Amino acid sequence: MMIGKHSVVSIHYTLKDDEGEVMDSSEGREPLAYLHGANNLIPGLESELQGKTAGAAFQATIEPKDAYGEINEEFVQKISKEMFQGADEIQPGMTFIAQGEGGQQRQVRVVEVEGDDVTIDANHPMAGKTLHFDVEIVEVREATPQELEHGHVHADGHDH
Repeated sequence: MMIGKHSVVSIHYTLKDDEGEVMDSSEGREPLAYLHGANNLIPGLESELQGKTAGAAFQATIEPKDAYGEINEEFVQKISKEMFQGADEIQPGMTFIAQGEGGQQRQVRVVEVEGDDVTIDANHPMAGKTLHFDVEIVEVREATPQELEHGHVHADGHDH
């Protein structure tokens, strides 16, 4: 079966950055299963998978615009330490969940701490990065009606 909209696809993958450092991998774990065409995967990788079949292995380079986007400088802000209620010590690299003006939640990363000022970055950690994938397609099947209705794959024992 060829991968197309409404296919359930299981892949093994290794993700590397431009320097060849492994950023993520399914090695030693279960394959990643996703519903093709339901925005469950970055667009560039989903496009590369389109039309392929189980057993295929390939490499793909995904540019930022087709992955997590370019870095948006507006997402880097300097705020007061007072905004971090309940946090005793704030250090670069820490992550927090912030609530935006519209009530939406977004993960932010602390970039710098200077006195009472904290610089945060709400960009996705992989924004601005070119991603290099090694992919092996393990399985392709038709999605069940329930998976299509819910917009994601239901693994063994999944119930809601």
